[in-house]
Amino acid sequence: MDIFPISLKLQQQPCLIVGGGHIAYRKAVLLQKAGAIISVVAPEIEAGLLEIVQATAGQYVQTPFNPEIPLRFYRLVIAATDDAEVNRQVFEACEAENVLVNSVDDPPHCRFMVPAIIDRSPLVISVASNGTSPVLSRQIRTQLEATIPHGMGALAAFSGKWRSAVKAKISNPDERRIFWEDLYASPLKEQAFNDNLAEADRLIEQALNEWQKPNGEVYLVGAGPGDPELLTLKALRLMQQSDVVIYDRLVSDPIMELCRRDAEKVYVGKARSNHAVPQEGINALLVKYAKAGKRVCRLKGGDPFIFGRGGEEIEELFAAGVPFQVVPGITAASGCSAYAGIPLTHRNYAQSVRFLTGHLKEGSPELPWNELVYENQTLVLYMGLVGLEKICQQLIAHGQRPDMPVALVSKGTTPEQKVLVGTLQDIASKVSEHHIQAPTLTIIGEVVNLREKLQWS
Repeated sequence: MDIFPISLKLQQQPCLIVGGGHIAYRKAVLLQKAGAIISVVAPEIEAGLLEIVQATAGQYVQTPFNPEIPLRFYRLVIAATDDAEVNRQVFEACEAENVLVNSVDDPPHCRFMVPAIIDRSPLVISVASNGTSPVLSRQIRTQLEATIPHGMGALAAFSGKWRSAVKAKISNPDERRIFWEDLYASPLKEQAFNDNLAEADRLIEQALNEWQKPNGEVYLVGAGPGDPELLTLKALRLMQQSDVVIYDRLVSDPIMELCRRDAEKVYVGKARSNHAVPQEGINALLVKYAKAGKRVCRLKGGDPFIFGRGGEEIEELFAAGVPFQVVPGITAASGCSAYAGIPLTHRNYAQSVRFLTGHLKEGSPELPWNELVYENQTLVLYMGLVGLEKICQQLIAHGQRPDMPVALVSKGTTPEQKVLVGTLQDIASKVSEHHIQAPTLTIIGEVVNLREKLQWS
């Protein structure tokens, strides 16, 4: 994070704009909305800007900028001239006085940025790009404007009115946050949107009178194969409201960034032969945190119920009487194959697909080999990289043709995705040469040949 976003209270605070043209006017409009007292230093000033200065009880000083002007009396300064040298002088003078300064369209001479703003007062949302792409920030603001109801401002004002009463009733901050989250998901939200404040008051009074300490709950959430845009809406919502996130190595960093920032993050590993926390320990952690009243997100790569031990975890939760929800995720088979341009089924090549684990038990994969040797079938192996050579040998030994196409998809759906194509006979020998690393999905079948013309990612 290159910039630290803050919100300044500028009501009745003196602010200075250097420059009297239209750019200065645009900045003055924003400062006036924030309640600032606006003064301007410039040889000339346009009429609209002068009106703002007079309306806010500021001063217009008709002179070029002079570094000797006492800037320490201003909360912030904006350099809005078309002269780069003047803007530089303003910046250096402000730096000497430790005054916040912004030079319009000149990021190196800025101590703060003016973001693109969505105004739903008292709710104000800003979008900033550290001065690198103001047009992109404005486009994002436009998109958000269309999705954030204007009633959000009324809801924010209503919440502020009741904040002290809720705090007095519910002293624990975590429980108070849950109260507000539940309230915003209730009919009260629409009542506030529609300015029906009497009914909204009745609903919040009722909610406070009926408030009880919340029980803990576990969300078993599939995080998908790596691309954060493949998360479901429900997964994202529960990730944002969880107090604790228990995750393993298959959950990508960009997905972890989408979890609630102040949630406790617990890493449990689950790499092959190197479990930071054994499965029994993970089960116990879920029960422990939920029993303490926490909302726990068990974030798992792919889908929880496809080679993810999700069934084992919810069995433990059921036995302990802990409520839980399961949110399916895009499993690696469908996600990685799609990003590799390999359809798992195809009318001409594969009428069935089988998901298998290539995990070794006592040094050898245990699979129903005779059932797997079928021409018009796609095999998808999870965790099969280590045992790849033995898997290929066994398939050939049980009758599969050695030239059957094979694809390895490493770190699928992420920017580090690699796809290696070969046959049962030669794929294992190519792994080290092409630096293929786990997590890797193995796809075996004629559909692999379609990649050459269908790859898109």
